[in-house]
Amino acid sequence: MNPDVANFFGTYTPRLDDKGRLFLPAKFRPRLEHGIVLTRGQENCIYGWTTEAFNAFTDRVRDTPFTNQAARNFTRMFFSGASSEVPDKQGRISVPPVLREWAHLDRDCTVVGAMDRIEIWDSGRWTEFSNAQEGPFADMSEEVMPGIF
Repeated sequence: MNPDVANFFGTYTPRLDDKGRLFLPAKFRPRLEHGIVLTRGQENCIYGWTTEAFNAFTDRVRDTPFTNQAARNFTRMFFSGASSEVPDKQGRISVPPVLREWAHLDRDCTVVGAMDRIEIWDSGRWTEFSNAQEGPFADMSEEVMPGIF
């Protein structure tokens, strides 16, 4: 395992406060204390990256051809909502309104570790997504994760 790569895992259920701030799970705080980059994620969640992981991802995206319309559209959506945040002394980050709207966040949130990033979900949407994925996860095969299972 590369010690420079954050490995996030687990499921946590913090709440947004009235000012749109979220308490980061205590286990995630040491890796995110110097900053976190929030972006739009697929399935209307928010991705949270360490600065290093975000920069590495940005370098890979930079290598995609700008002449490809799908690549341009992804880049626009992904980076136009990005926000760099630094947790306060209590471990809270501000979630910008554009990202709260994207993820339909109101109060109850679910934060899940997803290897090199965290994902912030509306708790109801996470429950729906998770329940819908139970069958496909159980049926996961070599075609989905070659060389892993």
